[in-house]
Amino acid sequence: MSAQERLMRYCSIDTQSDPNNEGETPSSQKQFDLARMLVKELKELGLEDVELDEHCYVYGRLPSNLGHPSKTVGFLAHMDTAPDFSGANVKPRIIEGFDGCDIQLNEEVVLRMDDFPAMRNLKGKTLMVTDGNTLLGADDKAGITCIMEALEYLKTNKDTPHGDIAIAFTPDEEIGNGPKYFNVEKFNADFAYTMDGGTVSELSSETFNAASAEVEFNGFTIHPGSAKGKMINAASVACEFNSLLPRHMRPEHTEGRDGFIHLISMRGACEHALLSYILRDHDAGLLEKKKDILKNAASYLNSVYGEGTIKVDIRDSYRNMKEVIDANPECIVIATQAMKRLGITPLCEPVRGGTDGARLSFMGLPCPNLGNGGGNFHGRYEYCVMEELEMARDVILNIVDLIAKEVQS
Repeated sequence: MSAQERLMRYCSIDTQSDPNNEGETPSSQKQFDLARMLVKELKELGLEDVELDEHCYVYGRLPSNLGHPSKTVGFLAHMDTAPDFSGANVKPRIIEGFDGCDIQLNEEVVLRMDDFPAMRNLKGKTLMVTDGNTLLGADDKAGITCIMEALEYLKTNKDTPHGDIAIAFTPDEEIGNGPKYFNVEKFNADFAYTMDGGTVSELSSETFNAASAEVEFNGFTIHPGSAKGKMINAASVACEFNSLLPRHMRPEHTEGRDGFIHLISMRGACEHALLSYILRDHDAGLLEKKKDILKNAASYLNSVYGEGTIKVDIRDSYRNMKEVIDANPECIVIATQAMKRLGITPLCEPVRGGTDGARLSFMGLPCPNLGNGGGNFHGRYEYCVMEELEMARDVILNIVDLIAKEVQS
């Protein structure tokens, strides 16, 4: 089976995680559908210690065929797709020799190059796109695909030297719970790579520091005909609260190393309202200042409407993995060499998001992120470049080769 066929097969399985059930892992039982398929394929590819645990983590190990000690490298990808857009009944299609022009996804939906100008650089490539009704799922099924393709190559070419290779596929990355029950000791790798980026040239060792905030508003309801001086409309206070936050810190006004405060959901009525935010910044100190912005806005409005009107609950999600990767530079050096072998100039920019690797790095597994050829993630305009998907497989194989050739002291 080709990489293209493999990716189509994985994308056809609905594995969308459920943010309303994040207390359970996995948050959606349908993630087991792909997990069971991957367990079967890993066994067929000759991996050992293949396991699917009760929390939907898939583990496997390809034993070394070297006659000398070698470091163990790991590769990971996540099975779930984003809750932002439907992942059910995905119908991918292939565009060969992309002409660089707008793509008609269906009768009503057009992928316009003016909206995604970087896609014009993909002219001549083979693209996998959606039918406009769902996301594609290349995030992160393209990551799974390039890992499985690399294992397929090693099975077919048994004389290719390699050390121990640890493999894992995780649930619920898209709702921030990918590493929640990950067993680092079982995985037993010296370092690893998440195959969860975009273009194949991505080599990311830095993520946001991340936090979430739930802001609760308690009102006082009374008949509007006799409300003067008495009513506190929680929904109105919530709107007032959001208006106090800096507009320039909204995601739509940020780029590069800018952090942001992002309102992700709102619900409410006169008596009670709730706003949910995510806070992000590459600088930990600046993230703390963003937390203070929310706290100060709540303090001000409580002074206006009465103490207890607003309650802010802020929780840290993950930290910038840069401090761990900087202390373990070998994983970056090897990936850089592997990419340059293939004529790829590494694009080393901070991730404006997070990966499983962010938390895994602080759990004792240094874990930078590599690209898999996908783009426009989390929506109907998602795509994957087939040539880059295959090159991502080759990056993995070159990493494996470089580690096999290292002389252990």
